[in-house]
Amino acid sequence: MSKIDQTAALIQVERPSRYLGGELGSICKLDAGIEVRMALAFPDVYEVGMSHIGFPILYNILNSLNWIAAERVYTPWADMEKWLRDNQQPLCSLESSRPLAEFDIIGFTLQYELSYTNLLGMLDLAGIPLRREKREAIAPLIVVGGPCAFNSEPLADFFDVALIGDGEEAIVELVELVRQAKQENWNRKQLLQKLAAREGFYIPSLFDVSYQSDGCIDKIIPLQQGYDKIRRRFLNDLETAPFPTRPIVPFMQTVHNRIALEIARGCTRGCRFCQAGYIYRPVRERSPEKIRALVSESLHNSGYEEVTLLSLSSGDYTCIEPLLQELMAEYAADKVSVSLPSLRVGSLTPELMEEVKKVRKSGFTLAPEAGSERLRGVINKGISAEDLLETTRNAFQFGWRLIKLYFMMGLPTETDTDLQALIDLSGQVKRSGKGTGGNDVNVAVSTFVPKPHTPFQWEAQIGIDETLRKQRILRDGLRQKKLRFKYHGAESSFLEGVFARGDRRLSTVLERAVELGCRFDGWRECFDFSKWQQAFSDCDIDPTWYLRQRDEDEILPWDHIDCGVPKKFFLSERRKAFAGTETLDCRDGICHGCDVCDFAELRMRLTDSEQKNVVNLPAEKGTMVDDTEELTRVRLKLSKLGRARMVGHLEYLKMFQRAVRRAELPIRFSQGFHPMPKISYLEALPMGVSSEAELIDLELFRHVPVEQVIDRINVQLPDGFKIVEGEVIPWKSSSPSAAVASSCYRVPLPEPVPEDLHERISNFLNADQIIVSRLKKGLEKKIDIRPDVLELCQVGTELKIELVKGSPLQVAANLLEMEVEDIRRLGVRKTGLVLKESLSG
Repeated sequence: MSKIDQTAALIQVERPSRYLGGELGSICKLDAGIEVRMALAFPDVYEVGMSHIGFPILYNILNSLNWIAAERVYTPWADMEKWLRDNQQPLCSLESSRPLAEFDIIGFTLQYELSYTNLLGMLDLAGIPLRREKREAIAPLIVVGGPCAFNSEPLADFFDVALIGDGEEAIVELVELVRQAKQENWNRKQLLQKLAAREGFYIPSLFDVSYQSDGCIDKIIPLQQGYDKIRRRFLNDLETAPFPTRPIVPFMQTVHNRIALEIARGCTRGCRFCQAGYIYRPVRERSPEKIRALVSESLHNSGYEEVTLLSLSSGDYTCIEPLLQELMAEYAADKVSVSLPSLRVGSLTPELMEEVKKVRKSGFTLAPEAGSERLRGVINKGISAEDLLETTRNAFQFGWRLIKLYFMMGLPTETDTDLQALIDLSGQVKRSGKGTGGNDVNVAVSTFVPKPHTPFQWEAQIGIDETLRKQRILRDGLRQKKLRFKYHGAESSFLEGVFARGDRRLSTVLERAVELGCRFDGWRECFDFSKWQQAFSDCDIDPTWYLRQRDEDEILPWDHIDCGVPKKFFLSERRKAFAGTETLDCRDGICHGCDVCDFAELRMRLTDSEQKNVVNLPAEKGTMVDDTEELTRVRLKLSKLGRARMVGHLEYLKMFQRAVRRAELPIRFSQGFHPMPKISYLEALPMGVSSEAELIDLELFRHVPVEQVIDRINVQLPDGFKIVEGEVIPWKSSSPSAAVASSCYRVPLPEPVPEDLHERISNFLNADQIIVSRLKKGLEKKIDIRPDVLELCQVGTELKIELVKGSPLQVAANLLEMEVEDIRRLGVRKTGLVLKESLSG
């Protein structure tokens, strides 16, 4: 095994915890007995990828097999990519620091078209040729999956296999075949042929595509007999599907840093623009009993403070009200909130809103999608203005102060009259909150991008100029009504549209864009449209051609991918859209013939709608002193060594809070709307400085022997953190920061040691003041560091510093005439504390 040590990079990049690994719940297997290694690759930064629900499901399924090791890798940010290239280092996995090129399989999830350059950039950083035909036989098998795999043609020259549909069962078949291929010495062609015989595996090399003179596809030609359509994989029953209850708990704040539990998969509302609504059919719900069990285990193993109940429309879950009430009641005393991220007008009863309002939320989000009744009929949204306004009135009355509205512009048949209706409806929403104490409204409008496998897959997408014109109309109209307006960039929506319905000819553009430096195209601060324009020009491809309207009899690039819903159904829905005809939700018993269900194994699976009794809300603990409490204050000393020194201060606080939750200690909480555990810490340690002496105070409402406190927390701490001692202290003792008189540090001296070091030390100690510059929030600030230095001397090959407060890095940098960042790389450590004589405040 090759294990690459890239620790040196961590001290030089902006957010080192992106690359640390070693999080609680992560799994690093030894080489012994491992027959297949798979890297699960997310083509975006760590904090985005760690928020994706599909990744941990596959990670745990794979690692439950004793002969496979599944590890993770994410796109490095620009500073880390530069370090890797400058130091000629390969991209490695988080768990074992193994180079990606040494894995048997690399599996990329395709969630968004604007992540495609990140995927190619990751292959390049791994030293793997981008194009399939240029790779050697021993190269990793490149696999893609996720919603964009339903039209992965722009990437078809770069990957070996696409997994189409639900992955829980198919991923196991994939690794089993790779294992068999290794055991029986199959070549790559034999492996791909075996995969092609399994449902849900698309092998692009087994198809050829020819084009007409006008650019349209002439034929999609299968190169293996009987392999002309790839049917999507279906997971028949969500109830029995595996779900990870030992989630990976990140050090850093991720986009969704909480337990995300999938309560249902699929949606049958039939919104004609929504790809997810068609490619995830049919609806399959988990039972309330299963959900409660999964929540309980996940909270116990993670220490999270929030649970979110996920589905495409959580409000449509059959037993959502009693489930939400029971979960909130059960975890109220533990200060755990329960939230619903996807709420739909029409599914929001006053009773449900009564429960949702208890959750700590800054805004109430609704998605009318279109402003006029006519246009909502075209897209089959199925809600009226009256429904929306009744919901927003209730929301304001229940105490929300902010409503967030999501719309699309550029929808089929849209006119400026529809845009004015959007403006007017948003204004009505604002007025619906009049007299309730708050009526703030944010309006977010994205550009409609036609997606494959939807009734609107044939429609034209508006171009950049038309997008900008419509945005001006909306901006001016919404401003007059004192409404905040947010929108997607016209150029990025344009590019998304090109690749959403693109074909194989776009591979050359992607390759050229990566050469030009395109990365993180979904990030506004990174997106450079001029580079994309150059890439299209260099490849002699007109991108606007891909935004045109398609003919109904035209061969589409994804026609050989069977999502389960036939093309004839989409055509029927398209015609109903232009006729203004509604298609009702089939969960109400009306089958519209979308052909997904076989009504035996594959069918809609809804939970029993019988309402259950709601448990009573238990008395909250830790918020007040009563006769049963035994108030106890415990002071702990913690060491923070190795890679743990790269965990930032706020990340360290959150990590420790969650460890205390998992240890199930009787911690007290503050009162108020945002109750916080009563834990006190020392001031922040500089990034990259290790410590043998961090102090932490816990306030407990019941006595627990100190030895038990230490043991229970240490079991829950990630590698590098350890409680080394503890004691019970008087209840009214000073805080850790107030209790410390000074802190002691050691700084390894660089080679060669300055010959005049002793003279420098003497001059420093004899000086009345030492003024240095420090950047704070982007502003330079002059500070005097001399008064805080109590001791400064050389001890062997190290510098010993004792400080009242402040950073040892600046003292050492001034003394050694080095940059602070260079001092940080030396391995500075905190060795001890000098406490004030009295613990009491």
